[in-house]
Amino acid sequence: MTTQAVKPGQWVEHTMAWEELDFSKINMRISTDRYTSREYAGRERELIWSRVWQVAGRVDELPANGDWKEYRIYDQSYVVVRGNDGRIRGFVNACRHRGNVLCRDKKGHSNGRFTCPYHLWSYGLDGRLVGVARPDLVGPIDKSELGLLEVPVDTFAGFIFLNPDPAAKPLAEFLGKEVIELLAPYKIDEMTPVMDVREPLECNWKVVMDAFSEAYHIVGVHPQLLAVIVPDVVKNRNAWFGDHALACAPFEVKMEKGFGPEDEVKGIMALPATFPGVAEVLPIFGKLVDAFRDANGALNFPAGVSGRTLLQQATRETLTLKGLDVSGLSDEQMSDNQGWFLFPNFMMTIRAGEAHVIMSVPHPDGDPNHCIWHVASYMWLPPEVREQYRAQLIDVEVPGSYQYFEALQQDYEQMPRQQLGLRNHTLEYLHLAQEEVNVARFHMVVDRYLEGGAKS
Repeated sequence: MTTQAVKPGQWVEHTMAWEELDFSKINMRISTDRYTSREYAGRERELIWSRVWQVAGRVDELPANGDWKEYRIYDQSYVVVRGNDGRIRGFVNACRHRGNVLCRDKKGHSNGRFTCPYHLWSYGLDGRLVGVARPDLVGPIDKSELGLLEVPVDTFAGFIFLNPDPAAKPLAEFLGKEVIELLAPYKIDEMTPVMDVREPLECNWKVVMDAFSEAYHIVGVHPQLLAVIVPDVVKNRNAWFGDHALACAPFEVKMEKGFGPEDEVKGIMALPATFPGVAEVLPIFGKLVDAFRDANGALNFPAGVSGRTLLQQATRETLTLKGLDVSGLSDEQMSDNQGWFLFPNFMMTIRAGEAHVIMSVPHPDGDPNHCIWHVASYMWLPPEVREQYRAQLIDVEVPGSYQYFEALQQDYEQMPRQQLGLRNHTLEYLHLAQEEVNVARFHMVVDRYLEGGAKS
């Protein structure tokens, strides 16, 4: 699709509505072997994970030249390092001499070179072989041919992307112009992690992607959200960009019959219990609301004004006072979460000033019934307080020992239950509901990769 010169929240109205979807071209039956079969997982490893761009970290994890971190997918280890020229590069984490691992920790800092502890061959931060121990024992070699093996690395929205395939097309081409332009006004690269947790889960990595690609499960798993999130196929909007997708739904208080302005305001004032980021907006929101009370305190909104529009105004004013430029964002983006999916494993719900990211990768042992999920929340904060609120990565070692916020905890407990059911051999396929169209499309993209029809 193409976009017009409008704010990202405005073009959403021109994306696909429910009645425009052609379900005859969408496969709503999903085979269950893709969640449990080792053979299927092996094909994913070869045709997806060895060839696709994937998030390897955040740019601000490597603030100084010489800072490095490890990225691992299955048993493949890579070093991502900021060079002396400030550029971030990625290398196979193995010495070119005898294959010894260069970096054994998860992160660190190098004063200009990586030195293999086995025979002391050393490499510059740009990957060049710069020295060998006892050259008289090594004999004549061409150092220019024995540098570290480089893999493509690039950045977008403050995230570091890595592709294990040296012949991968550029990240910008993989993401596409629309994705890059539509996410730019959020200024995600300036956001700070305020929660950052990684943990093994007893489910397939695609179970995680499925769970956050639809809102149908809110009815059964998150009943407390029904007060503020109303699954409605008429209001939902979808946009598909190559392998990637976007789903949007209005963020509004559920209004029952007979409800009035006071009920809507009361619902919005209760939002921090579920959406903590709303809390800082409420002081200005309260003042805006009070301007529409009469002498007796009764609340009356004129045409065109509602609790939702006042929440949008309060959010814009609050973020502007903090120093965030929100001029490129629409009023809808002040209140509505947009759900972005970047293939293969990056899910993000985002609205002005905050983003929540969920990623999952196959478990390193290759068991399709397990994965590693990584959840993080980001907020835009004034530069002077970012380090004060920056969360450090927590690697959870004891299952169940970390308590997530309510809705995420509910998903955390639900997904392993689904995997237990998927293990039943006589359950050959799943039949998706139409609301789960983005789940269906995700699996169609997976199928295309496994058929050899895609390359990142």
